[in-house]
Amino acid sequence: MAITFPETSPFRSFWWGGYECTDQLNCFGHRVDFLPLTGHLQLIDEDYAALAPFQVRTVREGIRWAHIEKTPYHYDFSTVKLMLEAGQRHGIQQVWDLCHFGYPDDLTPLHPLFARRFAALCRAFVDFYRSQRPDDVLIVTPINEVSFISWLGGDARGTSPYCNHQGWEVKYGLMRAYIEGVYALREADPSIRILTTEPLVNIVPPRFASSHERRKAREANNNQFQATDILSGRMCPELGGQPYLLDIVGFNYYYDNQWQNGTPNKLGWNDAVHDPRWRPLRDLLRDAYKRYKRPFALTETSHPGVDRPQWLQMIARECAAVRQEGLPLWGTCLYPIIDRPDWDHLEQWHQSGLWDADLSQPGPARVLHQPTADALLAAQAHVSAALPLRRRQGADEQAALAHTAPTLLL
Repeated sequence: MAITFPETSPFRSFWWGGYECTDQLNCFGHRVDFLPLTGHLQLIDEDYAALAPFQVRTVREGIRWAHIEKTPYHYDFSTVKLMLEAGQRHGIQQVWDLCHFGYPDDLTPLHPLFARRFAALCRAFVDFYRSQRPDDVLIVTPINEVSFISWLGGDARGTSPYCNHQGWEVKYGLMRAYIEGVYALREADPSIRILTTEPLVNIVPPRFASSHERRKAREANNNQFQATDILSGRMCPELGGQPYLLDIVGFNYYYDNQWQNGTPNKLGWNDAVHDPRWRPLRDLLRDAYKRYKRPFALTETSHPGVDRPQWLQMIARECAAVRQEGLPLWGTCLYPIIDRPDWDHLEQWHQSGLWDADLSQPGPARVLHQPTADALLAAQAHVSAALPLRRRQGADEQAALAHTAPTLLL
């Protein structure tokens, strides 16, 4: 039976913070655990308190499946309990990733019991969560970025199951688990909100492309929607996807999300003269919204190094434009909000957060990147001014309003 949710945002703030929570096996086969590695577990109260000046009241967190389920069907949520208590102390809403690039040691998406084990985890998490928070709105991302992790583990040998040319098989296994997981979550608690988080990309053909090259680029670009299409039943209906399983649609967008098909050539986002194949984020979001007609969020975005403030200015302009069109953009997540190291080379930190890491001090200590902080405050003011179009009676009046929406400059 389809479940109807109110078309009002369940998030406490438009701007969110995301804490890197991967617990995957990296390309060397080593288990990484970023919540303690970045210091977030140790400094969670400090991290949450630091959000207050920026009016960030919603965050993305992860339960770390590989640490929760050391023995099959036996779960230890004690660390999640500590995190929940910290969220309550600081009035922070936590959106939970159940699988963020990590599986228990005895599982991969190709394992015949992967979906069954994941569905059991989903039921156990709901039971645990409701024992702690019986009345909260619970928002869950079952599996983060299926499209990316299926490529990384199925084609690039960057994580488990370390395959080549099996990206589709890994994606199929992950989506089987995703769908069974959503059914398990909704069976345990019909009020749960599901937030998908998939990359939003623009893959283009080379200049002066042949018809074959254009077709291949178009096919590669359309493949970004496979996971969400499977969840909604548009593809692989044998897995049980249905339109009503699609709730809030999340898109992850970074500086390198536009490139030429089959090459490492990226389209520059901040060039004085844009490549004609480059597309503004507002256009990508608008097209994705037309595809699914569901409320959506920018669930991850950031930029490394000195260009962080300029990236935030661009994100603000694009989000404001989308909201002025009246589209239901419900949030934007700075991910990571605390700096993080590289998955494979842990000594290399990306300098992509609102706070950098001072590795010379225990924690590591947090150092606010003031230019990014200033840019965030300006971005927040800019997006807040771009109120969504108000609902009116009559399509003619709605259309008239659309033509008179003000243009804001940052």
